[in-house]
Order: sequence, then structure tokens, then C-alpha cells
Amino acid sequence: MTDHAQTRRVLLIHGLWMPRLSMHWLARRLREAGFEADMFGYPTVAGWPEATLPILAKRLRERPAHVLAHSLGGLVTLRALELQPDLPVRRVVCLGSPLRGSAAAQTLSGQPWGKPYLGRSARLLRSGCQPWRGPAEVGMVAGRTPMGLGRYFGRFEGENDGTVSVDETRLDGLADHVVIPTSHSGMLFSPDALHLAVGFFRDGRFPARGTVRSFE
Repeated sequence: MTDHAQTRRVLLIHGLWMPRLSMHWLARRLREAGFEADMFGYPTVAGWPEATLPILAKRLRERPAHVLAHSLGGLVTLRALELQPDLPVRRVVCLGSPLRGSAAAQTLSGQPWGKPYLGRSARLLRSGCQPWRGPAEVGMVAGRTPMGLGRYFGRFEGENDGTVSVDETRLDGLADHVVIPTSHSGMLFSPDALHLAVGFFRDGRFPARGTVRSFE
């Protein structure tokens, strides 16, 4: 068995405006699939992402792990891995993370009334991440059901999940990328997203759509 196959620990990281418990459904289902799932909480509006990074890195350094991150959580994860590429993170699955920067965040941060909604995460959400060159394998699950408040600010062109456009999720260096019919917040309760994440953690690639969901 490879180190990837032996890695059963998964750290789940939530997105903007979400509490730690927003990842509870996914964590419970991962445990049912035989993984050791734990949730990481951090302040997304009142706290600086830069202050979160060393705390997250300390958790990740405890022992080898995969990461399942929603939205802003994906940007925070990749930023931590950029700063400390020796962290023992095997594979990362991002759910709807605007790794190339968020148009909705650009619009909100440009309005005086909108700035408080993004808080200190605004700059990271606007700028996104550099093309991925780290050792961890990163996969992206994007949504194409446009339901969410972000559609009123993002002025999306093309498919989107109501908060993030599919194009905003396409970062150079990803190991795999897939688009599913779900909204941004819907990914947190999506059997399809779960199935894809489990497959990626096991194989480093997403399973073909329509395959039987087996979490054995």
C-alpha cells in the first residue's frame, strides 16, 4: 500500500461566514467511510488569515493527513502549504474554492457597505492563489447550480454555483477538476461531492461520474 492509501486522517476546513460545525455532515460521512475526520475552526471575518496559518500548520504537522476544504478554506489551506511545503499533507480536495480570486469579493470589497461582510479575509479572496507547485495533490470540485447571494455581486460569465464561478476554481497545477450540479453551500451536503472526495483521497484522481458509490 502507498502512503496515500494508508493516510486515513482528514482535516475538514470551513469557508467564509461558516462555523466549524458546517462541515459536520461531511465529517460524519467520512467517518462512516473509514476515515479519521476532524474539523478545524477559525475566524473568517474578524480574524486575519495570516494569524490562522500557523495554527492550521501546527494541526497539520501532527501526523500525515488529507484536507477537505470548502470555499475560503481551500485558499487558507493552499496558502499554509505554500509557506510550509514540508507539511505532511498528502491530498487536498477543495469544494468551490475561488483559487483564482473571487469576483463577488472584488465587488463587495469595493463598496463601503460591503467591506464588513468580508472582513480581514477580503484580500485573500480577491487575489486567490499562485499556480500550484507544491508536493500535495490538489483536486477541485466546482458547482454549476447558480443559487446563492454571490450571484448578485459576482456578475458571472459562464457556469457558477451562485457564489463562485467555475472559471474561478480552475488553477494551474491542479491534479484534477470536476463540475457537479450543486450550489456553493449545497456542496456541504452533497453525496456526489463526498463520493468524489473519497475517490480522490484514495487514488489522486476523481472517480468517473456514474460509478457505484462504495465507501468500503
